Amino acid sequence: MTSKTVPAASFKPQASPSTWLGVMGGGQLGRMFVHAAQAMGYKVAVLEPAKDCPAGHAADDLICASYTDAAALSRMGAECKAVTTEFENVPAESLSALARHAFVAPSATAVSVAQDRLAEKQFFTECARQSGVMPAPHQRITSLADIDALPDSLLPGILKTNRLGYDGKGQARVSTKANVRAAFEEMKNVECVLEKMLPLAYEISVLVARGADGEAVVYPIAENVHRDGILFTTTVPGPNVSPECASRAQAAALEIIHRLDYVGVLCVEFFVLKDGSLVVNEMAPRPHNSGHYTIDACITSQFGQQVRAMARLPLGDARQHSSAVMLNLLGDLWFEQGSKTPREPAWDKVVALPGANLHLYGKDDPRLGRKMGHVTFVANTLDDAIRHCESACRILGVEP
Repeated sequence: MTSKTVPAASFKPQASPSTWLGVMGGGQLGRMFVHAAQAMGYKVAVLEPAKDCPAGHAADDLICASYTDAAALSRMGAECKAVTTEFENVPAESLSALARHAFVAPSATAVSVAQDRLAEKQFFTECARQSGVMPAPHQRITSLADIDALPDSLLPGILKTNRLGYDGKGQARVSTKANVRAAFEEMKNVECVLEKMLPLAYEISVLVARGADGEAVVYPIAENVHRDGILFTTTVPGPNVSPECASRAQAAALEIIHRLDYVGVLCVEFFVLKDGSLVVNEMAPRPHNSGHYTIDACITSQFGQQVRAMARLPLGDARQHSSAVMLNLLGDLWFEQGSKTPREPAWDKVVALPGANLHLYGKDDPRLGRKMGHVTFVANTLDDAIRHCESACRILGVEP
């Protein structure tokens, strides 16, 4: 899938007329991208169906329309020098349409691979010829006959919809073929992938960025803890990650981004198994929740890196200058046990902790499981960052 990359002129920020960049999607990732782009002197247009959205609050121009609206896509393409996406389920066809008018990073081709779990796993398998890091054993499920033919070796496993799943949605743990049938029917018989459940020690993610000139940088390894399928904390450097594991994961991520001929920030998630082996899980073609720590703990944040890549500027320094722990803030924090009336958490006490950096996303409707913000704790030592994060958990009423 690689092709020779030809360097092209950059889209440098200028005051008059302003240089515009565009982002497809109005969520918190788009909001943080807008902030980074504006800090570098760009103006930003956001295309998003919802009028009241986090990125729209910060954008210089909100184009409120469907991701497939031809007139809206034409307007964004005419207004912006380059366009990116903050949401992996933006239709690849819309990115292709935009590419006729503006530079699009990442490309529709790259995004389409990440939108299809089967295509993604096939691609990872191709990359493994060089990296040696394979995806989990898996099988396509499109019918009850496919379930009947499943080898016993794939169970217990996790059944996932082939498209549109995230944060644990569109997934079910299954241990028998009867479980698979029930979950498949619950998912309306859409195309699925059954992945073998592996003896997991912990999960890591690798942020890697690649420019239009083919140059790439990779960030330190992030160790992630999930609860109910949603990221809970990210700790960097990962306390359990050996130098050998880190090197293998970074090399595998670099192989993936180069083979994909990708431009922009890519997050690749891996499982580290109890025997120390590494398995590639999935990739997100955009900045990622586990990369939020880079805003406060790295020389160039993942969002600043995305701006540079899509504007065809030199990539920034990916070094980490402080140990960091990022804590996701879900809507659950707004509700005391048994109460249905939201109340604001004690942010004054949280920000009083050493090294605390609070980021709220401008969402005024807290709901259970909804990502409302994050707080990153930076410190000279990882132990201090972890300790201050645990203090915040106690203040917020969360089990550390």
